[in-house]
Amino acid sequence: MRTLNRLLLASLLAFTTLVAHAEDPVSADPDVTIRQDGDRTITEYRQNGFLYAIKITPKKGKPYFLVRADGSEGNFIRSDQPDMLIPQWEIFKW
Repeated sequence: MRTLNRLLLASLLAFTTLVAHAEDPVSADPDVTIRQDGDRTITEYRQNGFLYAIKITPKKGKPYFLVRADGSEGNFIRSDQPDMLIPQWEIFKW
């Protein structure tokens, strides 16, 4: 009886540690957010909460993508013109 109780306790502890270490499954589908900003449509692509691409569709003109330059936060480049610099500073903040 004592061995059965120990075996039951050990299996219960093993099961609870497995449940505790189980994570949410990684989603293969990106989260897409579409919003209007003035005369352009901005589409944001996220994978597990990480913003990796932005598609900008102006009212007049060709759509273009902004993608991560080096994987850092907030540093994007245009996919069709990678040498183009995109300003990352603020002039005024209220």
